[in-house]
Amino acid sequence: MDAITFDHVDVVFGTPATQKSALALIDQGADRARVLAETGAVVGVRDATLGIEQGEICVLMGLSGSGKSSLLRCVNGLNKVSRGKVLIADRGDQVDVASCDAATLRRLRTDRIAMVFQQFALMPWRTIRENVGLGLELRGLARAERERLVDEKLALVRLDQWADKRPHELSGGMQQRVGLARALATDADILLMDEPFSALDPLIREHLQDELLDLQRSLKKTIVFVSHDLDEALKIGTHIAIMEGGRIVQYGRPEEIVTRPANDYVRAFVANVNPLNVLCAASLMRPAGDGEAVERDRAVAPDTPMRELVALARRHGGPFPVLGDDGALLGVVGEAEIYDGLLRRRQGDTVRDQQA
Repeated sequence: MDAITFDHVDVVFGTPATQKSALALIDQGADRARVLAETGAVVGVRDATLGIEQGEICVLMGLSGSGKSSLLRCVNGLNKVSRGKVLIADRGDQVDVASCDAATLRRLRTDRIAMVFQQFALMPWRTIRENVGLGLELRGLARAERERLVDEKLALVRLDQWADKRPHELSGGMQQRVGLARALATDADILLMDEPFSALDPLIREHLQDELLDLQRSLKKTIVFVSHDLDEALKIGTHIAIMEGGRIVQYGRPEEIVTRPANDYVRAFVANVNPLNVLCAASLMRPAGDGEAVERDRAVAPDTPMRELVALARRHGGPFPVLGDDGALLGVVGEAEIYDGLLRRRQGDTVRDQQA
């Protein structure tokens, strides 16, 4: 069972009457501009269908206005779904956030789903410890237990020495870590992160990305992360959903997005990506030739990063057999495949280049 399932979700902002008219136009294939012109309603999300597995980081990305934040906010009910379902795994079953009662939604927000905002959303009159413990306080947790959990999470994000400070005494990056600690304190299985690092300087942003990945290795939360930065998405995402005009136009693993863009919109997104940061042996390898000798003592795993393959090729030459977990030969990566990866060629492009 997926942790989160979007099932043909539409989000339309407007009155009930204009939403109904807008949905009818959407069913006729009308684009956002026509819907707005004829009804006055704004289409946030169109027919979004997506399953997010337990423990993965799914990055929603696209240009401003593409619908990524609108879709994210459906998960905790901050945006009302106009049509479709948003299913959350809960107690061995699934709860539809779009149609559940108020009490169930409140329980999901306090126990199952937490959110980290772009602008930190800290209360300036409260200490860092008090900010982190807000959700636990609202839940009615006893003070001793609340303080124990807060201190534990502050230590996790390395802010335990700042517990009695006020937000204005912390840097932007530290304030964002307070927001993360506040979300973690609820012990929610699902974290929603709406461009949490975009307001920070590049070096701080990169550092927090690394910290998030380190935490995820031990916590294994299900994270839905909104970003407009492809490098960030490729670095932290287990899967990436690229959105355009409210629609999900491509969903896949980072290397799939880069090597097999679904359309010109996605192709433009990935045009300037450094392949060294994304590609791995599985996305570079070619089939082994009949009778081709391979040295298994030089084998690499399918997920071996391209940077590591470049270093291996520089030291030892190639080719390198790519072996699965069961020892089966999956393919071969040599210098030619590495060069093709650097030049962003797909299999077969070299032959076509030679024939041209």
